[in-house]
Amino acid sequence: MTPSRYRGRFAPSPTGPLHFGSLVAALASYLEARQHQGMWFIRIEDLDPLREPPEATGQILQSLEAHGLMPDEAVRFQSRRHDAYQAAIERLLASGNAYRCVCSRKELKLHGGRHPNHCREGNITPGDRPYAIRFALNDETSHWQDQLLGPQVQHVTAELDDPVILRKEGFYAYQLAVVMDDIDQGITDVVRGSDLLDMTAQQQQIYRALGAEPPNWLHIPVILNEQGQKLSKQTHAPPLDDDHPAENLVQALDALGQQPPGTLGKETVDTILDWGVRHWRRGAIHLTSR
Repeated sequence: MTPSRYRGRFAPSPTGPLHFGSLVAALASYLEARQHQGMWFIRIEDLDPLREPPEATGQILQSLEAHGLMPDEAVRFQSRRHDAYQAAIERLLASGNAYRCVCSRKELKLHGGRHPNHCREGNITPGDRPYAIRFALNDETSHWQDQLLGPQVQHVTAELDDPVILRKEGFYAYQLAVVMDDIDQGITDVVRGSDLLDMTAQQQQIYRALGAEPPNWLHIPVILNEQGQKLSKQTHAPPLDDDHPAENLVQALDALGQQPPGTLGKETVDTILDWGVRHWRRGAIHLTSR
């Protein structure tokens, strides 16, 4: 697919209902896409059924709809993409860009990240014992321009930083699935939280191994609670109150540094989003978490 214009997405994991930090990330990606007169998609990253309450996906989609954040195509579910992920893994194994790994986390830690079973040498065969599949990184100093944070430099080290792309339990990993779906959906621009910044250099190598160029990146600061922790299910972030979407959107605009007028909270969701698109300035986003 060769996109002719901006294509962005919001891709939550359904581990619980949306919280305020999720809304801020969704709104930022939506406004970026709309101001560029581009397309915006929703992707549910339902890769780990052990961590996903059955009601979470419905809650997420209901919250997004309540806040007027509607995608331009049908919602994509990663749980329906296993065949594509497996095909990519077979391709990466065949090309030498991936390998089977039987090492436990404890073993890797004891050996400073090196593989005591010499997994990268390709001597692990199916049936030996449970194994993960890892992407084989090249040593690289990666440079790119983040659209908010400016020039970025990350160092990745072969073997030490090799990410898992298929877990021992048989679940496809985020690092593979996110790249595969961004390629398949023709995503040109990714707006996401700065907590994912450290994964960027690894992901750029996966893009290229799969024959694609990485998208543009825009990493926004994550929203913190009063204890300085990222808002998440693990830190007991309260779910969004879908009965007050206008208030939530105005607060999210404020968290993104957009300085919405005080009267905007009395308007409809559509009016607030229209204001957000017309006044969106990515450069106004605070570079420190709030």
